[in-house]
Amino acid sequence: QVQLVESGGGLVRPGASLRLSCAASGFSISGIHMTWVRQPPGKGVEWVSSILGDGSITKYKDSVKGRFTISRDNAKNMLYLQMNSLKPEDTAVYYCNTWPTERLSWGQGTQVTVSS
Repeated sequence: QVQLVESGGGLVRPGASLRLSCAASGFSISGIHMTWVRQPPGKGVEWVSSILGDGSITKYKDSVKGRFTISRDNAKNMLYLQMNSLKPEDTAVYYCNTWPTERLSWGQGTQVTVSS
């Protein structure tokens, strides 16, 4: 069964860090471009970051550049998003999927709440 499971979210104060994980099962992410997207409360889904299948190129939404780092471990079938210097506007449910087209069923996401 092809599945994506996101984890690592939580409630943190501004300036804190979190590391999100995306565990893929039922298929290998090796060679597959992957992405993180998020859905802020009451808003639509927005793209956050993407990484090529071999990890050679990464791309970021302007508002997260310099704060977020996407990475992958193909051997472990895992995708990560290291988020530093978190801001209240980063509050959202975060999801992973393939890129540029989200070809897999969405996971449950992981909630990130940044609040003082």
